[in-house]
Amino acid sequence: MTRCPRVESSRFALEMQGISKSFGPVKALEDVTLRVLQGTVHALVGENGAGKSTLMKILSGVLQPDAGTIVREGKICAWKHPSDALGAGVAMIYQELSLAPDLTIAENVWLGIEPRGTLPGTYSKKRMHADTRALAERHGFDVDPHQKVETLPASTCQIVEVLKALARNAEILVMDEPTSSCGEHEVAVLLGMVKKLSRSGTTILYISHRLEEVVEIAEDITVLRDGRAVHTGPMKGLGIPEIVKQMVGRDLDDYFPKREVEIGSTALRVSGLSSEGVENISFVLHWGEIVGVAGLVGAGRTELARVLCGLDPLIRGRVELDGKSAKIATPADALALGVMYVTEDRKRTGLCLELPAAWNMTLPCLAQLGMKYILDLGRENAIAEETAKKLSLKWSGPGAPASALSGGNQQKLLLGRALIAQSRLWVLDEPTRGIDIAAKVDIYDLIGRMAAEGKAVLIISSELPELFGITDRILVMRRGCLVADLVTSKTTQEAVMQLMVGQAPCLPCRNGQAGSLSHQDEGRP
Repeated sequence: MTRCPRVESSRFALEMQGISKSFGPVKALEDVTLRVLQGTVHALVGENGAGKSTLMKILSGVLQPDAGTIVREGKICAWKHPSDALGAGVAMIYQELSLAPDLTIAENVWLGIEPRGTLPGTYSKKRMHADTRALAERHGFDVDPHQKVETLPASTCQIVEVLKALARNAEILVMDEPTSSCGEHEVAVLLGMVKKLSRSGTTILYISHRLEEVVEIAEDITVLRDGRAVHTGPMKGLGIPEIVKQMVGRDLDDYFPKREVEIGSTALRVSGLSSEGVENISFVLHWGEIVGVAGLVGAGRTELARVLCGLDPLIRGRVELDGKSAKIATPADALALGVMYVTEDRKRTGLCLELPAAWNMTLPCLAQLGMKYILDLGRENAIAEETAKKLSLKWSGPGAPASALSGGNQQKLLLGRALIAQSRLWVLDEPTRGIDIAAKVDIYDLIGRMAAEGKAVLIISSELPELFGITDRILVMRRGCLVADLVTSKTTQEAVMQLMVGQAPCLPCRNGQAGSLSHQDEGRP
């Protein structure tokens, strides 16, 4: 490890002073200073591209700054490798976890530093399990060291990552979007974990696009914009509108730009639908209507979307579009009927990251564009550029690889497909997951515009404020079943959460079937 000269002692657990970093002509960071108090939760927020990732790569030893210093425990540090940062007590917990799914919790926690056994070259499983349990109890966590990671929910996997860092004597944890793959219940678990860690003296640097979480748990906040630290200070008295204004440099007068739209006739009718993960689902969706789907992770929301769009087979039930029976056995069938699915995982199952951004928008729609057999690259690029303007897409051009775009702009590529295909029914699975606030508002505005044009939107989201901000109705799912169909303006987030976790009975509907307040043929719900 590089030797670190001592400086005057400080009350800060960590200081990054005057950090600058450029990549060629692009200045990613300019004179950024970040000071984190010992034993606190310090939020780091900013739009995609604001410089958060670059700053954290410098902090974790992946990158070296062009200028500036890092001070840790009174020493100026120049870390050349992530192991240097970890040796100084700074651990990075990334959004995409690095656990071995086929190993147990204990084996993951102590991987590479296993406690030695009695014989040379062996390790003690008994001691490993005991040490894991003791470490977890010391920080207020309840885990089974013998349980395999592949069986764990996302929130527990995050706890395992934290234990893994603590086992290596980490005193500062950098948590990058820890709740991005979690439902409301798991979010509550993780936020509780962060509070416990802070109370036990661990310093947390918390990065999240979910500003509600930031306001709830952070004691201090630093806002980055265009590579600069534009605000730093206590969280107390600071609300989401003020944070958003600092992030984007302007007021966002309407965080959820919901339009008043005249609801039309029935677009989609689902009757007794059953498939893998869902059972006996019935609901309707009207033209011009935005309907949300709420539920905990594993409630069957994605499974419902997949069967509606031909990705999973229909076992029982009936699907009707515009009053006619619709057979959707493949995604091509769905596309031909004007149904477009936007996946919850844009990187793994949505985009071809190394292909040009334009291709990612047009690929499913080539036949509809008259290019089934012969490509017209000039026309294809022109269509992509026109669509990019409608989406406020920030890119260097249609030929740029999708991987070069920020998360929010990658998400817009997927939505661009639905625009190019002129899809009438949009099925959106977590369309704003892991993207910045300005991109979220752009997507909310697009969804509202599509509804105003008479299209129907079914949106799955784990963020209840989002569903309450943009939808007309909310379908609540639990354990593969539809347990409620609610008018958004006539219910509350607390009521929806109680239904999601099973603390409230299913609401009766007029036709006597459990679980839905039916609005099936009334025009506006």
